[in-house]
Amino acid sequence: MPTSIQFQKIIWTYYRAHPRPMPWRRARDRRDPYRILVSEIMLQQTQVARVVGFYEKFIKLFPDFGTLAQAKTPDVLRAWQGLGYNRRALALQKLAKEVLEKYSGRLPRDAASLIVLPGVGPYTAGAIRAFAFNEPEIFIETNIRRVFIHFFFSSAQMAAQNKKNTKKTGGKVTDEAIRRYIERTIDRKNPREWYWALMDYGAMLGEAARGKNDRKNGGKTSTAIENPNRRSAHYVRQSKFVGSDREIRGKILRELLAKPKISTKTLPARIVDGLVKDGFILQKGRYIKLVGG
Repeated sequence: MPTSIQFQKIIWTYYRAHPRPMPWRRARDRRDPYRILVSEIMLQQTQVARVVGFYEKFIKLFPDFGTLAQAKTPDVLRAWQGLGYNRRALALQKLAKEVLEKYSGRLPRDAASLIVLPGVGPYTAGAIRAFAFNEPEIFIETNIRRVFIHFFFSSAQMAAQNKKNTKKTGGKVTDEAIRRYIERTIDRKNPREWYWALMDYGAMLGEAARGKNDRKNGGKTSTAIENPNRRSAHYVRQSKFVGSDREIRGKILRELLAKPKISTKTLPARIVDGLVKDGFILQKGRYIKLVGG
Protein backbone atom coordinates (compact mmCIF):
# COMPACT_ATOMS: atom_id res chain seq x y z
CA MET A 1 0.00 0.00 0.00
CA PRO A 2 1.52 3.39 -0.98
CA THR A 3 1.80 6.32 1.40
CA SER A 4 -0.27 9.41 0.63
CA ILE A 5 2.78 11.16 -0.85
CA GLN A 6 3.69 8.15 -2.98
CA PHE A 7 0.10 7.83 -4.17
CA GLN A 8 -0.11 11.52 -5.13
CA LYS A 9 3.17 11.25 -7.05
CA ILE A 10 1.92 8.25 -9.05
CA ILE A 11 -1.36 9.95 -9.96
CA TRP A 12 0.16 13.34 -10.82
CA THR A 13 2.94 11.76 -12.89
CA TYR A 14 0.47 9.80 -14.98
CA TYR A 15 -1.85 12.79 -15.42
CA ARG A 16 0.90 15.15 -16.58
CA ALA A 17 1.92 12.62 -19.21
CA HIS A 18 -1.57 11.53 -20.29
CA PRO A 19 -4.22 14.24 -19.62
CA ARG A 20 -7.50 13.58 -21.40
CA PRO A 21 -8.54 16.61 -23.51
CA MET A 22 -12.11 17.61 -22.73
CA PRO A 23 -13.85 20.88 -23.67
CA TRP A 24 -15.07 21.58 -20.13
CA ARG A 25 -11.46 21.46 -18.93
CA ARG A 26 -10.43 24.40 -21.12
CA ALA A 27 -9.50 27.59 -19.27
CA ARG A 28 -12.63 29.45 -20.37
CA ASP A 29 -15.02 26.61 -19.62
CA ARG A 30 -13.61 25.68 -16.23
CA ARG A 31 -14.16 29.24 -15.02
CA ASP A 32 -17.85 29.16 -15.99
CA PRO A 33 -19.99 27.33 -13.39
CA TYR A 34 -22.83 27.01 -15.93
CA ARG A 35 -20.62 25.08 -18.35
CA ILE A 36 -19.31 22.84 -15.60
CA LEU A 37 -22.89 22.17 -14.53
CA VAL A 38 -23.94 21.23 -18.08
CA SER A 39 -20.98 18.86 -18.43
CA GLU A 40 -21.68 17.18 -15.10
CA ILE A 41 -25.37 16.64 -15.84
CA MET A 42 -24.48 15.21 -19.25
CA LEU A 43 -21.84 12.92 -17.76
CA GLN A 44 -24.32 11.28 -15.38
CA GLN A 45 -24.41 7.60 -16.44
CA THR A 46 -22.85 8.52 -19.81
CA GLN A 47 -19.31 8.00 -21.12
CA VAL A 48 -17.05 10.96 -21.87
CA ALA A 49 -16.64 10.13 -25.57
CA ARG A 50 -20.40 10.40 -26.15
CA VAL A 51 -20.78 13.62 -24.18
CA VAL A 52 -18.11 15.75 -25.93
CA GLY A 53 -20.04 16.47 -29.14
CA PHE A 54 -23.33 17.03 -27.36
CA TYR A 55 -21.71 19.42 -24.90
CA GLU A 56 -20.27 21.63 -27.66
CA LYS A 57 -23.59 21.77 -29.51
CA PHE A 58 -25.61 22.42 -26.36
CA ILE A 59 -23.37 25.28 -25.20
CA LYS A 60 -23.65 26.97 -28.60
CA LEU A 61 -27.44 26.79 -28.48
CA PHE A 62 -27.82 27.61 -24.79
CA PRO A 63 -24.69 29.50 -23.62
CA ASP A 64 -26.01 30.53 -20.21
CA PHE A 65 -28.77 30.06 -17.65
CA GLY A 66 -30.94 32.73 -19.24
CA THR A 67 -31.05 31.25 -22.74
CA LEU A 68 -31.68 27.75 -21.38
CA ALA A 69 -34.43 28.88 -19.01
CA GLN A 70 -36.23 30.80 -21.75
CA ALA A 71 -35.87 28.13 -24.46
CA LYS A 72 -38.79 26.05 -25.64
CA THR A 73 -38.70 22.62 -24.05
CA PRO A 74 -38.88 20.77 -27.41
CA ASP A 75 -35.76 22.69 -28.53
CA VAL A 76 -33.90 21.58 -25.40
CA LEU A 77 -34.96 17.97 -25.98
CA ARG A 78 -33.84 18.15 -29.63
CA ALA A 79 -30.39 19.27 -28.53
CA TRP A 80 -30.32 16.36 -26.08
CA GLN A 81 -31.50 13.69 -28.54
CA GLY A 82 -29.09 10.77 -28.77
CA LEU A 83 -27.51 11.40 -25.38
CA GLY A 84 -30.08 9.37 -23.47
CA TYR A 85 -31.75 9.78 -20.07
CA ASN A 86 -33.86 12.66 -21.41
CA ARG A 87 -35.24 13.56 -17.99
CA ARG A 88 -31.81 15.11 -17.34
CA ALA A 89 -32.58 17.73 -19.99
CA LEU A 90 -35.86 18.65 -18.29
CA ALA A 91 -34.15 18.82 -14.90
CA LEU A 92 -31.39 21.02 -16.31
CA GLN A 93 -33.86 23.50 -17.76
CA LYS A 94 -35.85 23.51 -14.52
CA LEU A 95 -32.61 24.13 -12.64
CA ALA A 96 -31.77 27.06 -14.93
CA LYS A 97 -35.14 28.67 -14.17
CA GLU A 98 -34.59 28.18 -10.44
CA VAL A 99 -31.10 29.69 -10.56
CA LEU A 100 -32.52 32.76 -12.32
CA GLU A 101 -35.36 33.15 -9.84
CA LYS A 102 -33.55 32.37 -6.60
CA TYR A 103 -29.92 33.28 -7.28
CA SER A 104 -30.09 36.03 -9.92
CA GLY A 105 -28.55 33.75 -12.54
CA ARG A 106 -25.48 32.77 -10.50
CA LEU A 107 -25.01 29.12 -9.53
CA PRO A 108 -24.62 28.82 -5.74
CA ARG A 109 -21.34 27.35 -4.55
CA ASP A 110 -22.32 25.91 -1.16
CA ALA A 111 -23.18 22.21 -1.01
CA ALA A 112 -26.48 22.69 0.83
CA SER A 113 -27.89 24.93 -1.91
CA LEU A 114 -26.51 22.85 -4.78
CA ILE A 115 -27.74 19.48 -3.60
CA VAL A 116 -31.42 20.48 -3.61
CA LEU A 117 -31.38 21.84 -7.18
CA PRO A 118 -33.23 19.73 -9.82
CA GLY A 119 -31.09 16.89 -11.15
CA VAL A 120 -28.27 17.51 -8.65
CA GLY A 121 -27.49 14.82 -6.08
CA PRO A 122 -24.57 14.40 -3.65
CA TYR A 123 -22.05 13.40 -6.33
CA THR A 124 -22.95 16.17 -8.79
CA ALA A 125 -22.94 18.79 -6.03
CA GLY A 126 -19.47 17.66 -4.95
CA ALA A 127 -18.19 17.63 -8.53
CA ILE A 128 -19.51 21.13 -9.18
CA ARG A 129 -17.83 22.46 -6.06
CA ALA A 130 -14.53 20.90 -7.05
CA PHE A 131 -14.55 21.64 -10.79
CA ALA A 132 -16.41 24.97 -10.94
CA PHE A 133 -15.16 26.52 -7.69
CA ASN A 134 -11.95 24.56 -6.98
CA GLU A 135 -13.21 23.60 -3.52
CA PRO A 136 -11.67 20.51 -1.84
CA GLU A 137 -14.97 18.63 -1.70
CA ILE A 138 -14.97 14.88 -1.07
CA PHE A 139 -16.95 12.89 -3.62
CA ILE A 140 -16.81 9.52 -5.40
CA GLU A 141 -17.60 8.37 -8.92
CA THR A 142 -16.77 5.25 -10.94
CA ASN A 143 -13.21 6.11 -11.98
CA ILE A 144 -12.27 7.54 -8.59
CA ARG A 145 -13.65 4.44 -6.89
CA ARG A 146 -11.62 2.23 -9.24
CA VAL A 147 -8.36 4.03 -8.41
CA PHE A 148 -8.70 3.75 -4.64
CA ILE A 149 -9.75 0.11 -4.69
CA HIS A 150 -6.80 -0.67 -6.97
CA PHE A 151 -4.23 0.98 -4.66
CA PHE A 152 -5.65 0.57 -1.17
CA PHE A 153 -7.96 -2.44 -1.18
CA SER A 154 -6.20 -5.55 -2.39
CA SER A 155 -7.78 -8.82 -1.29
CA ALA A 156 -5.46 -9.00 1.72
CA GLN A 157 -6.09 -5.37 2.67
CA MET A 158 -9.82 -5.88 2.38
CA ALA A 159 -9.70 -8.89 4.66
CA ALA A 160 -7.83 -6.89 7.31
CA GLN A 161 -9.75 -3.60 7.05
CA ASN A 162 -13.26 -4.97 6.57
CA LYS A 163 -12.99 -7.92 8.93
CA LYS A 164 -15.73 -6.65 11.22
CA ASN A 165 -18.00 -5.77 8.31
CA THR A 166 -17.52 -8.88 6.17
CA LYS A 167 -21.02 -10.21 6.77
CA LYS A 168 -22.59 -6.80 6.24
CA THR A 169 -20.74 -5.97 3.00
CA GLY A 170 -20.13 -9.45 1.65
CA GLY A 171 -16.40 -8.76 1.69
CA LYS A 172 -16.85 -5.82 -0.68
CA VAL A 173 -15.36 -2.32 -0.40
CA THR A 174 -17.79 0.38 0.72
CA ASP A 175 -17.70 4.01 -0.38
CA GLU A 176 -17.51 4.95 3.29
CA ALA A 177 -14.17 3.15 3.52
CA ILE A 178 -12.93 4.77 0.30
CA ARG A 179 -13.89 8.28 1.45
CA ARG A 180 -11.36 8.04 4.27
CA TYR A 181 -8.57 7.59 1.74
CA ILE A 182 -9.87 10.39 -0.48
CA GLU A 183 -9.79 12.75 2.51
CA ARG A 184 -6.21 11.72 3.37
CA THR A 185 -4.82 12.11 -0.14
CA ILE A 186 -6.72 15.03 -1.70
CA ASP A 187 -4.66 17.95 -2.99
CA ARG A 188 -6.37 20.77 -1.13
CA LYS A 189 -4.53 23.49 -3.05
CA ASN A 190 -5.58 22.17 -6.45
CA PRO A 191 -8.58 19.86 -6.00
CA ARG A 192 -9.93 20.60 -9.49
CA GLU A 193 -6.96 19.11 -11.33
CA TRP A 194 -6.42 16.47 -8.67
CA TYR A 195 -9.84 15.01 -9.38
CA TRP A 196 -9.18 15.21 -13.11
CA ALA A 197 -5.97 13.28 -12.50
CA LEU A 198 -7.78 10.63 -10.45
CA MET A 199 -10.46 10.23 -13.10
CA ASP A 200 -7.90 9.92 -15.89
CA TYR A 201 -5.98 7.27 -13.99
CA GLY A 202 -9.23 5.44 -13.27
CA ALA A 203 -10.19 5.59 -16.94
CA MET A 204 -6.83 4.02 -17.79
CA LEU A 205 -7.49 1.21 -15.31
CA GLY A 206 -10.91 0.73 -16.86
CA GLU A 207 -9.36 0.41 -20.31
CA ALA A 208 -6.90 -2.15 -18.95
CA ALA A 209 -9.78 -4.13 -17.44
CA ARG A 210 -11.66 -4.05 -20.73
CA GLY A 211 -8.43 -5.17 -22.41
CA LYS A 212 -8.46 -8.30 -20.28
CA ASN A 213 -11.99 -9.04 -21.41
CA ASP A 214 -10.93 -8.44 -25.02
CA ARG A 215 -8.02 -10.83 -24.63
CA LYS A 216 -10.34 -13.51 -23.25
CA ASN A 217 -12.47 -13.00 -26.34
CA GLY A 218 -9.53 -13.32 -28.74
CA GLY A 219 -8.34 -9.69 -28.67
CA LYS A 220 -4.70 -8.62 -28.81
CA THR A 221 -4.50 -6.29 -25.80
CA SER A 222 -1.32 -7.00 -23.85
CA THR A 223 -1.87 -4.90 -20.70
CA ALA A 224 -4.76 -6.28 -18.69
CA ILE A 225 -6.07 -6.26 -15.11
CA GLU A 226 -9.20 -7.29 -13.30
CA ASN A 227 -11.71 -4.46 -12.94
CA PRO A 228 -11.19 -3.16 -9.36
CA ASN A 229 -14.79 -1.93 -9.23
CA ARG A 230 -16.02 -5.52 -9.15
CA ARG A 231 -14.80 -5.51 -5.53
CA SER A 232 -17.01 -2.53 -4.72
CA ALA A 233 -20.17 -2.95 -2.64
CA HIS A 234 -21.79 -0.51 -5.07
CA TYR A 235 -20.92 -2.35 -8.29
CA VAL A 236 -23.96 -2.82 -10.53
CA ARG A 237 -24.06 -4.02 -14.12
CA GLN A 238 -25.91 -1.65 -16.42
CA SER A 239 -29.19 -3.07 -17.63
CA LYS A 240 -29.73 -3.75 -21.32
CA PHE A 241 -31.04 -0.82 -23.34
CA VAL A 242 -32.49 -2.74 -26.29
CA GLY A 243 -36.13 -3.59 -25.59
CA SER A 244 -36.17 -1.60 -22.34
CA ASP A 245 -38.70 1.02 -21.28
CA ARG A 246 -35.92 3.60 -21.77
CA GLU A 247 -35.67 2.66 -25.44
CA ILE A 248 -39.46 2.90 -25.93
CA ARG A 249 -39.59 6.28 -24.18
CA GLY A 250 -36.82 7.56 -26.43
CA LYS A 251 -38.62 6.43 -29.58
CA ILE A 252 -41.83 8.15 -28.49
CA LEU A 253 -40.01 11.41 -27.77
CA ARG A 254 -38.22 11.31 -31.13
CA GLU A 255 -41.53 10.85 -32.91
CA LEU A 256 -43.08 13.74 -31.00
CA LEU A 257 -40.17 15.98 -31.93
CA ALA A 258 -41.02 15.29 -35.58
CA LYS A 259 -44.83 15.47 -35.28
CA PRO A 260 -47.15 17.82 -33.35
CA LYS A 261 -49.02 14.90 -31.80
CA ILE A 262 -49.31 11.11 -32.00
CA SER A 263 -51.92 8.52 -31.10
CA THR A 264 -51.52 6.40 -27.98
CA LYS A 265 -53.44 3.50 -29.55
CA THR A 266 -50.38 1.24 -29.93
CA LEU A 267 -48.31 2.66 -27.06
CA PRO A 268 -47.87 0.92 -23.68
CA ALA A 269 -49.99 2.75 -21.11
CA ARG A 270 -47.25 2.53 -18.46
CA ILE A 271 -44.82 4.37 -20.76
CA VAL A 272 -47.33 7.11 -21.60
CA ASP A 273 -48.23 7.53 -17.92
CA GLY A 274 -44.55 7.77 -17.01
CA LEU A 275 -43.85 10.43 -19.64
CA VAL A 276 -46.84 12.46 -18.41
CA LYS A 277 -45.71 12.13 -14.79
CA ASP A 278 -42.14 13.16 -15.65
CA GLY A 279 -43.37 16.31 -17.41
CA PHE A 280 -42.43 15.38 -20.98
CA ILE A 281 -45.88 15.18 -22.54
CA LEU A 282 -49.49 16.24 -22.26
CA GLN A 283 -52.31 13.79 -23.00
CA LYS A 284 -55.72 14.67 -24.39
CA GLY A 285 -57.95 11.73 -25.16
CA ARG A 286 -56.09 9.26 -27.33
CA TYR A 287 -53.40 11.72 -28.37
CA ILE A 288 -50.24 13.04 -26.76
CA LYS A 289 -47.96 16.00 -27.50
CA LEU A 290 -44.78 17.45 -26.03
CA VAL A 291 -45.03 19.96 -23.20
CA GLY A 292 -44.35 23.36 -24.76
CA GLY A 293 -44.78 21.95 -28.25
